Amino acid sequence: MSELTIDHRARRNVIVLAAAQAFLGAQMPIIFTIGGLAGQSLAANPCLATLPISLIVLGSMLSASPNAMIMQRLGRRAGFMIGAGAGALGGLVGAWGLYLGSFPVFLVGSFITGIYMSAQGFYRFAAADTASETFRARAISYVLAGGLVAAMLGPQLVKVTVDAFVIPFLGSYMVVIALNLVGSLLFLFLRIPRPARPAADAPRGRSRLQLLKTPRIAVAIICATVSYGLMNLMMTSAPLAVVGCGFGTGQAADVVSAHVLAMYVPAFFTGHLINRFGAERIIAAGLVILAGAGAVALQGIELENFMLALVLLGIGWNFGFIGATSLLAASHDESERGRVQGMNDLIVFGGVTLASLASGGLMNCSGGTPVEGWTAVNLAMLPALVLAASALIWLAFQPRGRGF
Repeated sequence: MSELTIDHRARRNVIVLAAAQAFLGAQMPIIFTIGGLAGQSLAANPCLATLPISLIVLGSMLSASPNAMIMQRLGRRAGFMIGAGAGALGGLVGAWGLYLGSFPVFLVGSFITGIYMSAQGFYRFAAADTASETFRARAISYVLAGGLVAAMLGPQLVKVTVDAFVIPFLGSYMVVIALNLVGSLLFLFLRIPRPARPAADAPRGRSRLQLLKTPRIAVAIICATVSYGLMNLMMTSAPLAVVGCGFGTGQAADVVSAHVLAMYVPAFFTGHLINRFGAERIIAAGLVILAGAGAVALQGIELENFMLALVLLGIGWNFGFIGATSLLAASHDESERGRVQGMNDLIVFGGVTLASLASGGLMNCSGGTPVEGWTAVNLAMLPALVLAASALIWLAFQPRGRGF
């Protein structure tokens, strides 16, 4: 099959996946805007306010490998439909928890939502499945660019639904259910062949341990984990910090909206930058921008500081995460796809789970004021940035070869 034919099909799939990222993905800004605030209203201990978000990420981490195996055996469409179903169920259980005023029930719903979050994470890999080598980075980037619509849609839905019922936040969770049920229909238009079952004598590819020992794969996973983890660390606490410093829920939603826009607007050209400068350089730029986000946040607690810091956080995540995804996608064979992608997201979302747990503890329990908590959150970014930067420098001195 010619490269032109391959990319014609790939472009069709990119459109479907970008639409899913836009429509279904709108639930994530909704949940990340109100999850901590809802948790704060339900939890007896304020240190547990961000636990709902942590459980979303934990659910995503634990379901990453099963999701990868389901998609390897049954195809992407089946995996994405299951993810949307889990998103609807998670929204339903979360709404029930709010209705009952039960923090444990609300946490169960959050965990189930994590299964959807895991499935959404595979949209970027699915974009690369049918793409040629020259189109791969752009396909990944374009699909993530669909999050631009989600960035605008999600927070606006929060504003019109957060007080739609007597019970705060209940209306927003009802919208989450609807987004999943309607959005799942998009996957009927996806055209990604189900992976062929390997013959008995076909090469099985490298083991997970061998894959982890491959420098480019190891560094891609480290940089993706740091980029996503730091984004989650700061974003999870941001609405609490904004409200805690005297601003309103609507202003917190605006900050999150600006952040999510910054996450996805650069995706229109990140793939081109990767093709021109290489994934490693784009990852390095992302790490520098993430450091800048922390520096800006430490300069003050005006709304402008929150806004600029979260915008830089989004851009840094975009460069770091898309760069790491492209580096990973070019570092394994098709027979290793499910193994690599499942292992990658297990590790990435494991790191993100720790980051979100740390976020709540740092924000609410490391000092007596929101300002002290917000300062602790941003100072905590430094060790992870040093780790990722060191990994990139180490990779630069490694020889090139299979998987390098």
